[in-house]
Amino acid sequence: MFANVEKVDGFLRDLQDRICAALERADGGACFAEDAWTRPAGGGGRTRILKNGAVFEQAGVNYSRVAGDALPPSATAHRPELVGRSWAAAGMSLVVHPRNPHVPTSHANVRYFEADKEGEEPVWWFGGGFDLTPFYPVDEDCVHWHTVARDLCAPFGGGVYPRYKKWCDEYFCLKHRGETRGVGGLFFDDLNDGGFERCFEFTRAVGNGYLDAYLPIIERRKGMPYGEREREFQLYRRGRYVEFNLVYDRGTLFGLQSGGRAESILMSLPPRVRYEYGYVPEAGSAEARLAEYLKPRDWV
Repeated sequence: MFANVEKVDGFLRDLQDRICAALERADGGACFAEDAWTRPAGGGGRTRILKNGAVFEQAGVNYSRVAGDALPPSATAHRPELVGRSWAAAGMSLVVHPRNPHVPTSHANVRYFEADKEGEEPVWWFGGGFDLTPFYPVDEDCVHWHTVARDLCAPFGGGVYPRYKKWCDEYFCLKHRGETRGVGGLFFDDLNDGGFERCFEFTRAVGNGYLDAYLPIIERRKGMPYGEREREFQLYRRGRYVEFNLVYDRGTLFGLQSGGRAESILMSLPPRVRYEYGYVPEAGSAEARLAEYLKPRDWV
């Protein structure tokens, strides 16, 4: 059972190692601390957290491989064929919260899921993607981010990038606010078209593409000056990140409902955040300009 999980597992572990090493080099002032954990119901993982760095206020990079005998309601509600199946899931996820408000927050994840039942074919799929959440957006950065996304999708067909770019815009959307979480990127789920090897190849391309997309933006923006005004706006906008993760994010819901490790699941939340009732940015300000970017746009 779960033979393909073994194939994916090695890539995810290596990806976590490579991303952590690259982020440490980009920060130049702090290192990741690892918290290895086990899950009583089956499996475990490695949560790595970098705190109070020169560039990153907090960055979390998770690897996990978990299993169980039955799925939580968040999974079976949309996939009734999963009822009564044992399951295994492996994934790598990360969220980076920079200190400088001019460096965007970023998120990425790649994951594999399989559900088995004796006498029946396994049900499996890949999912993942990456998205960018700027506070003071720069068109050059948005174009670069989406160019990397488009180019890594190109070998898999001309329609792949437009499809998964649109899915990202629609998924990372705060419907109650009428705005996207940021400027998007890629999002895909339930991917099993074309067989396991092709789907795994695409998932590897997405995971590997994250650093190509994010590192140049960090280098361009990490030295930009900022003051209390920009910092306060960053903390306010981080509140939107919290709203999405706790209200809409399927991975958060699945993790908590399946008995996952809460500390690791919630590491995506920013270390500092503020709320302000009825906040409206000053007309014509740099803060007001962000609203122009919180709706789907074709960047490349």
